[in-house]
Amino acid sequence: MGFLKQDAPVVDYAQWSKGTRAERIVPMARHWAEVGFGTPVVMHLFYVVKIALYVLAAWLIVLSTAGVDGFTDVGSWYAEPIVYQKVVFFTMLFEVVGLGCGFGPLNNRFFPPMGSILYWLRTQTIRLPPWPGRVPLTSGDSRTPLDVLLYAALLVMLVVALFSDGTGPIPELGSEVGVLQVWQTATILGLLAVAGLRDKVIFLAARGEVYGALAVCFLFSGADIVIAAKLVCLVIWIGAATSKLNKHFPFVISTMMSNNPVIRPRWIKRRFFEHFPDDLRPGRVSRWLAHFSTAIEMLIPLVLFFSHGGWVTAVAAFVMLCFHFGILSAIPMGVPLEWNVFMMFSVLALFVGHAGVGLGDLQSPWPIVLFAVVAGTVVLGNLFPRKVSFLPGMRYYAGNWDTSLWCVKPSAAAKIENGIVAIASMPAAQMEKFYGSKETAEMYQYMGYAFRSFNTHGRAMFTLAHRVMAGDDESGFVLTDGERICSTAIGWNFGDGHMHNEQLIAALQKRCRFEPGEVRVMLLDAQPIHKQRQEYRLVDAATGEFERGFVRVADMVTRQPWDDTVPVTVTWRKDGADAPG
Repeated sequence: MGFLKQDAPVVDYAQWSKGTRAERIVPMARHWAEVGFGTPVVMHLFYVVKIALYVLAAWLIVLSTAGVDGFTDVGSWYAEPIVYQKVVFFTMLFEVVGLGCGFGPLNNRFFPPMGSILYWLRTQTIRLPPWPGRVPLTSGDSRTPLDVLLYAALLVMLVVALFSDGTGPIPELGSEVGVLQVWQTATILGLLAVAGLRDKVIFLAARGEVYGALAVCFLFSGADIVIAAKLVCLVIWIGAATSKLNKHFPFVISTMMSNNPVIRPRWIKRRFFEHFPDDLRPGRVSRWLAHFSTAIEMLIPLVLFFSHGGWVTAVAAFVMLCFHFGILSAIPMGVPLEWNVFMMFSVLALFVGHAGVGLGDLQSPWPIVLFAVVAGTVVLGNLFPRKVSFLPGMRYYAGNWDTSLWCVKPSAAAKIENGIVAIASMPAAQMEKFYGSKETAEMYQYMGYAFRSFNTHGRAMFTLAHRVMAGDDESGFVLTDGERICSTAIGWNFGDGHMHNEQLIAALQKRCRFEPGEVRVMLLDAQPIHKQRQEYRLVDAATGEFERGFVRVADMVTRQPWDDTVPVTVTWRKDGADAPG
């Protein structure tokens, strides 16, 4: 990859464009295995600068607090509970404004590089309530002045809290500064909850499962604050590790490492695959790294929690800092960068700065109740992934996500452009504008297909694409990842198929009135932890679901990225047929 220039795959476009979709993915997959997406180095440096600005802003906000002094005297204040509280709230603000996860070109956001605040302060944009039929006053899918007011109030309240002072000494934590007033924390949580019930996307974008849960800790008092925060971090780490106990995660490792900007030599990147260029399943190095990193994420947090200081805590903290820095340095797709920085700070502020605080210092049962709620959500998310987003389910980067593939005719793309209130244009149009020509944009669109197909579910997606478009000319459709549709339609995306399922299809159909066959969508559920298969639905936006069934994980992990012949078991079809496909 060059400093300013994209390292592009070299193909004869005229010849390449004549191939089938699978044939066109082959050279892109081989290029990805050696180079990754080929992002210019300057783009990665852009994200490094963004991380630095995030850290600097948090640093200055913390220093605005009465009793927290000394720009370089970090050792005197880094463990103050109000410092951690303000970092929690600042990161929540950073995320819910749209500057964190899902920001910029590495998330295929070009014009503009973010959505979130640009959507959620506008009426008539699409909102997706989590339980519109069950929670009163949340039905509908159009943003109203009330929704804008709730979101704006959340932003204002976060800013107010960030520039407020502490309530006074907390002897149990050795603090003279204290924490923010309880009413401020309660108001932020109340606004996040109400806004989230009106639109689940705002709650997910705020990373409510992390920063919302940690904010709850500050409703407690004394040592319970730190104990509860430690327990939440424990669930985040162990929950994420548990979700990686599958056959998918080695595919994430090989894909991420081939796109790693720090590991530059191509010969090293090839080692992450079984046998480049013909067998691009994860190789021994990828499998070993997947198992090793999962063991670290599962076991080292337990050492941190129960060691209570000394060299054991110091070593465990160092290991976890290296763990998160390893993810951070890879600049992974979706760019959850500030989250990794935050977790590194959590290691220091909670487990090093308050190493001696543990379960023996409990003053009430509330930290245990919070732990049970957060851990219970993780359990439900792994057992019933269709019901629980992969964010509160803590299935981060496990390679096991709900996904969708939208097959859109040009006439339908025009209806979407004209029928919804949005900031960004359709993905194909954005890419054509960014890369300068339709041909170049098409090649990079196939690089996106290659990325998706490197993950196990990609093989199923492109296999099921044939069934989605059966009976029609496939060349008449543009295949678009649901993530890209989500980005355009609702202003935020981060790998969560719950934001581009039947609910979004219905919202777009209501506004665009597609004709039968104009928009067909493949919806693939994540794998439940206790089953070795993934269920799918095929939906026509105008006429509804027309097929459902499942694919077996074993059939996906044994195939190459370009293989779109995964066996499919059909359990129901609208025409009444239910034989395996």
